[in-house]
Amino acid sequence: MSSFNQNVIEEFRANAGKVGGPFEGAELLLLTTTGARSGKPHTVPLGFLRDGGTPLVVASAAGADRHPAWYHNLLARPLVQVETGTEEYEAVAVPASGERRETLFAQVVRAEPGYGEYQERTARVIPVVALQRTHEVPDGEGGIAGKLLSVHGWLRAQLAHVRELAGDRVREGGAAPLGLQLRQHCLAFCHTLEFHHRSEDAGLFPYLEQQHPHMREFFRRVGAEHAVIARLQEELVQALDAPGDGVGAGAGAGEGFSDRVERMSRELESHLDREEAQLLPVLRALEG
Repeated sequence: MSSFNQNVIEEFRANAGKVGGPFEGAELLLLTTTGARSGKPHTVPLGFLRDGGTPLVVASAAGADRHPAWYHNLLARPLVQVETGTEEYEAVAVPASGERRETLFAQVVRAEPGYGEYQERTARVIPVVALQRTHEVPDGEGGIAGKLLSVHGWLRAQLAHVRELAGDRVREGGAAPLGLQLRQHCLAFCHTLEFHHRSEDAGLFPYLEQQHPHMREFFRRVGAEHAVIARLQEELVQALDAPGDGVGAGAGAGEGFSDRVERMSRELESHLDREEAQLLPVLRALEG
């Protein structure tokens, strides 16, 4: 990260989103992505506009011929952190495509003509990215039990959204590309699910098995379910990258994608229900 960006980030966080110098009076946000190669968090200050209540950021790179690194990161890992002057929240980063991109970019240029000048400098199509706030789980109980319910609630909500988007595609004929909206939300769901199960297998379950040896068979069964779900998750990601019409990332035809989503939904719902029935009483007793 450049020292200039680091100074802006520090000033932003120290002054509730307000900065001086060349950005004085500008509306900025901080976008934290996960490095596509490094896996490490990367934070950048960006100007933004709004489409209704959704922030839009523009991957202009001042008209350079290559997309900025943060854009490549969010294509690989769509789940991002957004900081404004008053709040911090999680979002799924969704680049606009087709007519939607043209409409949004025209709005951006009307508000900030400099972006039009940047587009004139390069042959690449400058992306416009919507930062769509993810499902927020209502405050509930605390502790490990509450955390488990919170993560499960997030997974259920994201998968429901993916099913809805996939269903829209089927109703439109099913032959169209999957689209970036569906791709980004599906990847965000898959990455979070993978991390959650890996954390359970490596940390929570071994600890609980030590405390409750009689539950050994349950943890073996749940581990086998994790393996099945991991295979379904891999199939989903492969379908996202299936060859299509070549219109940008995630434009694959994704044959059978909706069927894969439906199977994932059935398997995961049953799995989460079984986990909660067995684990919540144990976790609550440990914290009590």
